[in-house]
Amino acid sequence: MPFLRLIFCILILTVPALAQEAPDRSTTGGATTLEDILARQRGEQVNNAYRSENTGQGNAEGLLGQLGTRGIASDSDVYRSLRYGSADVTVSSRGPAASVLIQDGGMWWLNFRTGPLREYGTYILAGMLAIILLFFLLRGKIRIDGEKTGRTVTRFSGFERFGHWLFAGSFLILGITGILTLYGRDFLIPVLGKEGFATIAQGCKWLHNNLAWSFMLGLIIVTLNWIAHNIPNRTDLNWLAAGGGLFTKGSHPPAWKFNAGQKIIFWACILLGISISLSGLSLLFPFEMPLFAKTFSIANTTGIPQMLGLDLPVQMSPQEEMQYAQVWHVMVAYVFIAIIIAHIYLGSVGMEGAFDAMGTGEVEEQWAREHHSLWLDEVQENEASKSVASPAE
Repeated sequence: MPFLRLIFCILILTVPALAQEAPDRSTTGGATTLEDILARQRGEQVNNAYRSENTGQGNAEGLLGQLGTRGIASDSDVYRSLRYGSADVTVSSRGPAASVLIQDGGMWWLNFRTGPLREYGTYILAGMLAIILLFFLLRGKIRIDGEKTGRTVTRFSGFERFGHWLFAGSFLILGITGILTLYGRDFLIPVLGKEGFATIAQGCKWLHNNLAWSFMLGLIIVTLNWIAHNIPNRTDLNWLAAGGGLFTKGSHPPAWKFNAGQKIIFWACILLGISISLSGLSLLFPFEMPLFAKTFSIANTTGIPQMLGLDLPVQMSPQEEMQYAQVWHVMVAYVFIAIIIAHIYLGSVGMEGAFDAMGTGEVEEQWAREHHSLWLDEVQENEASKSVASPAE
């Protein structure tokens, strides 16, 4: 699957270089050899330990008498110590990232973000659109099969609809602004120019940062409103076995307030929403919410990364934490957007009467009978009980 390939790709790109036989560097005094240069030109991975562990720091006696404009260390020693983060840097700022002058790992993030991440993410979105188009061509719009009664049933209260639209509306804007930010440099600059794109990018950044709070509030409301109705049960197995009636006209497996398909979407939204919110908070408050070093440390204890030949890093600079958070944020967003595209289709043009549930809160009784018969029976029984308990005077 594209998403699994994407996850595997990020792990491969971000872990330290795999152990390899070190070339003979005796003729160069431990410096870069011709074979190192040729290997990089071929696109091969070169173990940089001979450079990162040879920065001249902590070995003052061995460097005495050597050439260098900065005392005992040469220019190359100083540059390597800065690049690999071993230099003793004194700065006036006390920010957590202030002492990192050169972040050597930044290029993997840039190459991955503009390369595999965007490529496979595009496949995910395009694949979902293709599936929906194929489904529409084969199945068409799902109509109400029975005769409409003209009576309506209250499906969602005003507060339920408010939570849904707060969650959904903010997500749509977040998704659009995120996509414009990710693809805009390549596709909008040629059309609008750099200044035009800069204006759009600035607006997208402002919207994305501020609407994140609406999204998280909507996530909380949706969870509290519907979590009790989305606990899986045996009825869901029958619904799934019948394909939800989506592929066969006249097939209407019974369901409660939410069917199995809606429950899958609900839990996907909750889990992905929590994940994308955590990485988003880490990005909103730079260097204050490190997430991945601890996560990778726990993952390494399971032994699974080692089985895949990986050794996930457990010590990261503040910049690396932010880069991992940004990459994860985008990965989750791609999957989230793909799921919501399918949800939007079935909840609007794909199924007759479905939009009314979130539009007015009232649905045609026959629609409820066909898609949520067990829930409709429960609602009508409750109404009948109330009528008996409070007879009209």
